[in-house]
Formats: sequence, structure tokens, C-alpha cells
Amino acid sequence: MNRQNEAERPYDVVLFGATGFVGALTAEYLAAHAPDSCRWALAGRDGAKLEQLRDRLAADHPHCADLPLLTADADDGEALRELARSAHVVASTVGPYVWYGEKLVAACADSGTDYADLTGEAEFVDRMFLEHDARARETGARLVHACGFDSVPHDLGAYFTVQQLPEGVPLTVDGFVRTDAVFSGGTLASALTAMGRGPQMLRAARERRLHEPRIVGRRARAPQGSPHFSPETGTWALPLPTLDPRVVERSARALERYGPDFRYRHFASVKRLPMALGGTAAVGLLLGAAQIPAARSWLSGRVEPGTGPDERRRRRSWFTVRFVGEGGGRRVFTEVSGGDPGYGETAKMLAESALSLALDELPATSGQVTTAVAMGDALLERLKAAGLRFRVAAVR
Repeated sequence: MNRQNEAERPYDVVLFGATGFVGALTAEYLAAHAPDSCRWALAGRDGAKLEQLRDRLAADHPHCADLPLLTADADDGEALRELARSAHVVASTVGPYVWYGEKLVAACADSGTDYADLTGEAEFVDRMFLEHDARARETGARLVHACGFDSVPHDLGAYFTVQQLPEGVPLTVDGFVRTDAVFSGGTLASALTAMGRGPQMLRAARERRLHEPRIVGRRARAPQGSPHFSPETGTWALPLPTLDPRVVERSARALERYGPDFRYRHFASVKRLPMALGGTAAVGLLLGAAQIPAARSWLSGRVEPGTGPDERRRRRSWFTVRFVGEGGGRRVFTEVSGGDPGYGETAKMLAESALSLALDELPATSGQVTTAVAMGDALLERLKAAGLRFRVAAVR
């Protein structure tokens, strides 16, 4: 399925939230890497800021001087419907998504427009499944959440690992994440919002389980592991209760290549025990503070929305996700790695996801789908070409 083969729309890709911190990085990536044949546009609520961004892009990329600008507010349903009807794909960086994301998802689902975002908010993803998956299946729209560091390296990393293992047998994959990076204001706000909405998140997850189709004759699980020392990585492994394992589980539910019985576990990888204990305590304190509105507001104010680490700090940032996969008497060690996870590489992942949805020949899917299900090999090859490293470290 290639959206360019469908009825003509003015734009292949529209980037919504283009003037925010990650939005501007994504715009810069598209300016440098979108093919000449790709018709793309910048969108946001402030026309003057959009013009300033276009001028900055044109200074390095003269072909961007006439880049179309579209104005729409995240709360203006009619403007968002008009925006969605003008594009084959809308990529959104506007969060926290639980507050600002639903009307755009609804507009895309109703218009048959593919949608991609950067959310790591489990409640938002589950709510969007409950409210808009059925309509998206009717119109043919693909709703692809978590197209950044949440959760592309983990979803495609598990997908890549499974491809190295035998078919038709039970498989297990464990992922171990290490990063050195700094939060932006928008990322911190989204994380604190999610942490402060535990009951709502659990309720949305329960409702989703009631409505989600059951798979027959197969099983896919993502249990939360326990803290332990991992001899495979030589580090302490701490369970990560993020969106990522849920995304991997949903890919496994949808794709038979993951075998008849698939299990995935997701861990933070910490070299030293004192660091592991200190990190666990810090997360606990942050989670507790997020339950208090005044504390949550104070923490959010430590980093202004729309700001983030400068280019020098981003250049020093990196991530590595190591996977251990087993099945059918075979054991493989794989690795996904790259630079600044939250911003430079996230902008790359979102941009390449949008370009893949718009331009590549892809499986005929619709509704809320994961990156592995919607784009799979096509996105994997795009990201390799863009500099992310997917490699097999060892086979036993």
C-alpha cells in the first residue's frame, strides 16, 4: 500500500507541531532528507513562528523557501479535519498527547489519513484504540503511535532479533536499554503527566483488554521481569514499566513470525549496583511527587516547554539497546544503537516513519498498528540508511 497511489491530496506529509523543540529538529531532518518528489508542509498554531522556522530552514536549504505553512490549533477540530484531509500522512509532535492529541487522531481516523506521533503515554495509546481504531479500519487510516525513541528501537529491535531465530517455535526476547541523554521540557511534561495519571492509565488498559480481539492458537506476552544481574550484558537489569514492552507485545500478536508462544521482557541496564539502587530510589521519589499537583507543577517548571539540550549536549548523547533472543535451540545477541535518543534520533525516527508511510510499498494494514506491523522491513532499512545501527553481535 502506497498512499501516493490513492486519490490526490496536496501533501504527502504534514508535520504538526513543527515549531516545538522536537518539531523543529524533525523539520530540519525533512528539509535535509525528504526526496524532491515529496510534497510536505509545516503546521502549527502560530503562523509567525512557522514563518520564522521556514526562514531558518531556507537559509541552509533554499528549496524550503516556499514550503507551505498550515495553521491549526490542537483544540480546533474543524481546522484539524481540514488539515487531515489535505495530507496522506500527518506526523505530530504536540504533547502531552493525553491533553492535546485526541482531536488530531480523530480527524485522521475519520479522513483516512495516516497518523504518526512520538507518544510514550500508555493511557493515550489505549484510549485512542478504544475511540478511533474501528473508524480508522473503516477508512483505511493507519494510526501509528510511538514513532520515536518510544518505541522504535525496541519494537524494531525485537522484530530484527526475531528474524534471526527459527520460525514456528516458541521464542523469548529480553531487551536491555542504556542511554546517556537529557530531557527537554516537553518530554518532562509528558512523563510527569503520565506518572500522575496511574488510575486512569490502569482503567484504560483494562478497557482495552476487554475490547481487543483475542488471538487464536498463539500467545504473546510481555510480563514485567524482576531485578537481577544479567550475565549476558554484565549489568544489573531493572524492569522498565514503559510503553515499549506493550508495543512489542502488540507486534507479536499481529505477526505470526514471532512464533506460537512469544515472550518479551524490558529492562534498564545499569553497570553498578549502587547506581541501580540509586536510580530505583530516584524513580520512586519522582513517581511519588508526580501524584501531588503542586509538586508536579514545580517539577514541570524546572525545564521550560519548547526547550531542550543544546546541539553540543545532543552530540554527546547516545543509546544502546541489547537484545537476547532464544528459541529452537538457537541463541542470538543483537544490538540497536545510535546518537541522542530523545531528540536527534527521535526526530530522524519520526521523519522516516512519516516518509515510509507516505512513499513506501507497505503491507495492507489499517487501524491502530505498531511500527513493526505497519512498516517493518521498509522502516528498518530506512533507519539503517539514516545511520541507526542494527547488528547481530553473536549467535550461539
